Amino acid sequence: MSNKATKPEEKGFFEKVKETIEEFWDSTKDKAEELKDKAEDKIDALKEKAANEKAIVAKKTTAAKTNITKKADNIADKVKTAASDVKAKADTKAKAVTAKAKDEAATVKKAAATAKAKTTAKAKEVADAAKTKVADAKKAAATKTAKVATEVKKKANAAK
Repeated sequence: MSNKATKPEEKGFFEKVKETIEEFWDSTKDKAEELKDKAEDKIDALKEKAANEKAIVAKKTTAAKTNITKKADNIADKVKTAASDVKAKADTKAKAVTAKAKDEAATVKKAAATAKAKTTAKAKEVADAAKTKVADAKKAAATKTAKVATEVKKKANAAK
């Protein structure tokens, strides 16, 4: 007869505990990796969205600058035409109309500068808002990741 037992060897208490801890650790590690991936995806999406919004603002700013330039050019053309007509008439009238044209040009330049400043401020405001959104999303993702890591540590400590 053989001295070998026919029954399968039973695992000891500590081996069972060790396997249970390994299972907890593996599942916790997987969850942490999933959360990390989700956070990275969210951050990438927000960066992409911010870049798109920045591009839109840049397009709007460029269009506004073009419109202001066209208006300034149109007004400058009108002023030149008015000045040449006045010169054809009398010198005294020419001086009065030229002064009026200069005042109009100054007003138009002030209006163009004001419009440009408003457009620039709006573009900066939208860009700042996008940066704030990205920063908030990063903070939220970091907080969630930190919470999960804390839970993992607590579970691991509790399992010890």
